[in-house]
Amino acid sequence: MAAGHDAAGSPAPLAGLRSEDPIVADRIVHSYDGRTRALDGVSFSVRRGEVYGLLGRNGAGKSTLIKAMTTLIAPTGGRLSILGLDPRHDGRRIRERIGVVQQGESFDFSSVQGNLDIYGILWGVPRDERVRRREALLRKFGLTELRARRSFDLSGGQKRRVQVAREFMHDMDLLFLDEPTVGLDVLMRRTLLDSIRDEVRRGLTVVFTTHNLEEADYLCDRVAVIEAGRIVVEDSVAALKRRYSGKKTIDVTADADHAEAFFRALGPALGDAATVTVRGTSATVLTDGAKAGLDAILDVARTTGTSLEWLTVREKTLEDVFLQTVGPEAEERGGADAR
Repeated sequence: MAAGHDAAGSPAPLAGLRSEDPIVADRIVHSYDGRTRALDGVSFSVRRGEVYGLLGRNGAGKSTLIKAMTTLIAPTGGRLSILGLDPRHDGRRIRERIGVVQQGESFDFSSVQGNLDIYGILWGVPRDERVRRREALLRKFGLTELRARRSFDLSGGQKRRVQVAREFMHDMDLLFLDEPTVGLDVLMRRTLLDSIRDEVRRGLTVVFTTHNLEEADYLCDRVAVIEAGRIVVEDSVAALKRRYSGKKTIDVTADADHAEAFFRALGPALGDAATVTVRGTSATVLTDGAKAGLDAILDVARTTGTSLEWLTVREKTLEDVFLQTVGPEAEERGGADAR
């Protein structure tokens, strides 16, 4: 028998994966075309009553992983357990116990109130309880004044609020949120995150994908950074910050006329001990030493005739950890494969 496989020839469970956890993924692989892997050996587990964040750029594999965990696709390799059930054989039983907010819209022609009512009816919520939950959710998500409006007539942010609110019409053990705050203003975004926190305190387990590192920092107990279909780092937010605490973060903005030449010269001047991530005329520099980094930035500014509009050293954030983990080359790839 080959090492790392059981008697049936299937991959053996990896150390550290606990079978009692609501989600256990053991070396999950998925390919849409039989050649390129959208997921390439992903292993992790999600504990009961926690918020687990999946972080990554477009094309990293986050949405594909959500589709596999919610039974929308069957992985082409590896093993997956959701609430102790096998998605390949127990899809219906799993779907009865989960909630899902996907990136795409999904509405019927009814009103906002009607959408909530329909969800409650579909999930078998008794009428009195359905009305109570509906009214509470309309208030919580700022939808009371929109209750009679057709869902198709709402703005993008309003539609997103309805999508999230209606999932709370039914009881569930697991909630999957795929970029749930897209299109929401700052106040409603925080309201949503606080609502999720309240439900987690009552025992709900949440998987949360986002591009917004501030949201993950605010909400998640643990996070996994996904790049090119693989988990490149996983830990609690606090532990990740400690792990990468040796680096200092410098933010710099150059004047538009000289920014291209400035950043082209900055990388070599900083050397291998620093990582530079450029966005337009601004950049984030992760370096082993703040003083040496600042000296190099000022020297390059002088030699290229660049005026610096902003230069500061600040405390490390989860975004800095993310950038240091995936590297600047991922920034250039961007959304080459938005799955």
